[in-house]
Amino acid sequence: MKVYEFIVGIEKAILVLIAGFTVYAVGLEMFIIVLARSVKLTDLLLLFIYAEVLGMVAGFYKNRRIPITIPIFIAVTALCRLIILQGKETNAVNLIYESGAVLLLAVAALVIRWNLIKLNSPPGAPEQDEL
Repeated sequence: MKVYEFIVGIEKAILVLIAGFTVYAVGLEMFIIVLARSVKLTDLLLLFIYAEVLGMVAGFYKNRRIPITIPIFIAVTALCRLIILQGKETNAVNLIYESGAVLLLAVAALVIRWNLIKLNSPPGAPEQDEL
């Protein structure tokens, strides 16, 4: 049992470090935005990624598990940010691949969410969209 407690302690310490570094990165990004006196869409998407990371850490401490959809949302946001950062000079084929990855991740999140709703609803209960 001591090995388990040790590993859980390390896990919690790493999550605290992740949260701390994320807050530091948010502060640094805010400082850069203020210095530039300009907010771009890519800046907002980066801040959204940071918010999702903090939400993932908070979700772990609240429920003792990380919902699988949060990393998927982070990946979607990161891919969208990449597409925006690349601009017009990117190869059209790469844009199609990246857009396809966004679509695939969005469908995966939808399927996972739909399955979770199905698994957690009691037999004979009305569907979520019927309510």
